[in-house]
Amino acid sequence: MHYASSQKILLVGEGDFSFALCLARAFETAYNMVATSLDSLEMLGKKYSNGVDNVRELEERGCIVLHGVDATQMSQHYFLSTQRFDRVIYNFPHVGFMFPEDSTCQIKLNKQLVKGFLMNAKLLLMNPAGEVHVSHKEGQPYSQWDLAKKAAKSGLVFHQKVPFRRTDYPGYSNKRADGYHADNSFPLFLASTFIFHLDSITS
Repeated sequence: MHYASSQKILLVGEGDFSFALCLARAFETAYNMVATSLDSLEMLGKKYSNGVDNVRELEERGCIVLHGVDATQMSQHYFLSTQRFDRVIYNFPHVGFMFPEDSTCQIKLNKQLVKGFLMNAKLLLMNPAGEVHVSHKEGQPYSQWDLAKKAAKSGLVFHQKVPFRRTDYPGYSNKRADGYHADNSFPLFLASTFIFHLDSITS
């Protein structure tokens, strides 16, 4: 719906790489895509039942897959630092369940993750039409993450938000990505994709 094979796309924080694979299948190619994960390939295989197979198919379709990429430092990555993208996508960023989801400590850690990602994503955008997309659950405590405010401080402008429907992405399975239930999905009753543009004043 929001993506095309004509765009150069960076996917950040992929779980089992099923979202990237959904796009690749829709495009019938993945030469326009770079998909990244914080996990190593070995860890990916331990956490997700389909992770390694998804990566193999992505690579067969032409996608560049990178492991061990920290979203808060990715602009300094040896390869990513040489690239610029039309779309930078991070679906449901989360640091992992270190504290209860609605605790002050957990919210603070997630806000730091989002802030670091947005600052790095800005540096990897193509001027002037590049966009950063963050898909995010709404309601409490997620509204306390202040995505739009964090983006503004990073030199990005909030453009719009659109409903995120998992059914729009056949084959995509959002993952908890942490702990014993890493391979399980979580409910997405109310979720949106927040779209940010470069701030022409700061860019």
